Amino acid sequence: MPTVGIDDLTSGDFLLDVREDEEWQAGHAADALHIPMSEFVSRYGELTEAAPQDGKVNVICRSGGRSAQVAMYLGQQGIEAFNVAGGMEAWAAAGRPVVDEKGQPGTVI
Repeated sequence: MPTVGIDDLTSGDFLLDVREDEEWQAGHAADALHIPMSEFVSRYGELTEAAPQDGKVNVICRSGGRSAQVAMYLGQQGIEAFNVAGGMEAWAAAGRPVVDEKGQPGTVI
């Protein structure tokens, strides 16, 4: 399973957040695309429309378990996908910004 560390991500990297709605609403990376894992297969087209030209997708969840499953699925679909090691917990611990639905400082739940 290809992984990427928080410190290796730059502001221009594409981030797919697969946490559930209540987790997303409490706090997320500002520029991430949100498609909950529970809805991922039915909403897959949203990812293909939003994915960057280079095709690289960094998948994140709270701690790395759900994102690993989605990254594996994307790899099987021929998409270059990386699991973000440590997930949003590592993101917040590294001091990366976390915002809520209103763009205010958020929290990882």
